[in-house]
Amino acid sequence: MFVDRRDALKGLGLSAGATLLTPILTRLKAQASGAATVAPKRFVFVVESNGVRPEQLAPEGVRRQPRPQQPLNGPREFVDVPLRDKKLPFSLEPIAAWKDKVTIVNGLSGRVCGGGHSNNFHALGAFGGGSGGESMTIAGETVDGALAKHLGGIFPHIGLGISKRPENNVIYNVSAWAANQALPTMCRPDTAYNTLFGIAADGAARQEFAARNNLLDFLKDDVRAAERSLAGPEREQFAAYLETFETLRNRQSRLNEIRHTLREKGPVVSNKYTSPVETDRLDAQFDVGAAALICGLTNVLTLSSAAGVRDFDITFRGLGLQIDKHTIGHGGSYQGKTWAELYDIIRRYHFDLIAGLLRKLQAVPEGNGTMLDNTVLVYLSDGAESHHSRCWEWPMVVIGDLGGKLKTGRYVDYPGYGLPGHRTTANLYLTLLHLAGARRDTFGSADPALKDLDQTGPLAELLA
Repeated sequence: MFVDRRDALKGLGLSAGATLLTPILTRLKAQASGAATVAPKRFVFVVESNGVRPEQLAPEGVRRQPRPQQPLNGPREFVDVPLRDKKLPFSLEPIAAWKDKVTIVNGLSGRVCGGGHSNNFHALGAFGGGSGGESMTIAGETVDGALAKHLGGIFPHIGLGISKRPENNVIYNVSAWAANQALPTMCRPDTAYNTLFGIAADGAARQEFAARNNLLDFLKDDVRAAERSLAGPEREQFAAYLETFETLRNRQSRLNEIRHTLREKGPVVSNKYTSPVETDRLDAQFDVGAAALICGLTNVLTLSSAAGVRDFDITFRGLGLQIDKHTIGHGGSYQGKTWAELYDIIRRYHFDLIAGLLRKLQAVPEGNGTMLDNTVLVYLSDGAESHHSRCWEWPMVVIGDLGGKLKTGRYVDYPGYGLPGHRTTANLYLTLLHLAGARRDTFGSADPALKDLDQTGPLAELLA
């Protein structure tokens, strides 16, 4: 499951500090020799707190039929609308450039999870357990944990995120390896950076890494040696790969570059890795996560934005808000903006960050395409469909087709709860496992109220 980096480095002529160069150089050398290589599959989960109203993800011109929160109500048909000629909703506009790779999924339920302000581990686990909503019970593996076990890696799973409390270093909120085995979410970007990329340094070299605090400075001798050993297209691909280290060099806030917030243009934070501002820290975590994927440190990344019942009432002051998400969830307004508009502003910031991650993956060649071609990103909320959710619906946005294995460029909406054709979040997670090569019929806990419906297998409608 774990890569022995010393074995991988044999014959490359690099130092013991070259862990971060090994994955790309191994692929490039195989490519240069004409050897066939299989690109790794990657999965990214972006989990935002406080619910996503399904109607806010529908593209313009698509009006959802009413869905009363009770069984056997709502539409009976499966809706499948191409996105090609549709304008994405305001909060999803940052990913419009990848519209042909986007699948907006509405209508899935997760009633077994309980509901409340947060479903915690249940959101990615599709399981029940505990008493009522907001339970911290871990009844089994979450989908990111299951994928991590199957795909492996130097770090099989990396969890990054933010807490409403800047002093929190590591929390346990949405990811699990198995029953009662939570996976950590690192909440301080500076600690995450040193933990993940400090692996490049062994022994005395670790002190040098800490002193330089910049990967390109630390790896400059190895980079020069690698560049001398590469030629033609491989050298160009290596240069694109190194761009991700340049991203980590920039420790200033990018908030002033982002429109559609209520924030007045203000001073740039000098170090977003240690900033008390939640938006700066989330920006930094997306940088760290992108670099971890591109460097081959992991194939499964979970980015948590204040997910979990302890942090759902975070205030996004970096966006100019002085009203927390709990108050917004109860209909609170601010500076003339309604609760729905405030939700959109906050969500759009997340999709600005997601778009940045997509651009970085798309910039790195891999095989006959780019890293983005071999990556699937899933956006969802740990709170399902509303602030006080009951999990009748669980909106999600899926980006990427994994080399054409998913039918994308679509808005799909499943039949109402309990009606023929209705499906659950577990079925979406089974779809991801199917794509990863870890095929199984069930995941999480079956919904006993849907015993007359087929709850097994992937979502066939999404598979190419």
